[in-house]
Amino acid sequence: MALRILEENGAFQLHGSLTATTARSFIIHFEHIINTAKDVTVNIEKVKCIDACGVEALKTLIAIALRSNNMFSVVGYGCKDIYDDYKSSFAA
Repeated sequence: MALRILEENGAFQLHGSLTATTARSFIIHFEHIINTAKDVTVNIEKVKCIDACGVEALKTLIAIALRSNNMFSVVGYGCKDIYDDYKSSFAA
């Protein structure tokens, strides 16, 4: 399944799958947006599937935003795998 990105009121809705197949395009697309906007919000409620590459893509965009002193927020109750992987990467 493909990944569709829709903009609604300044926030971006992700629909579909964020996987190894779509992660590179996702990063390229949002890297440009992060560099042109100070605050980017991505809603993941409609993400049906995410793999390790998808989670890494989100982490990459967060790092890019931090380096640029911009905000990149991930909101919505989406795929549980996102939260499990993200939480485990900060547990030490």
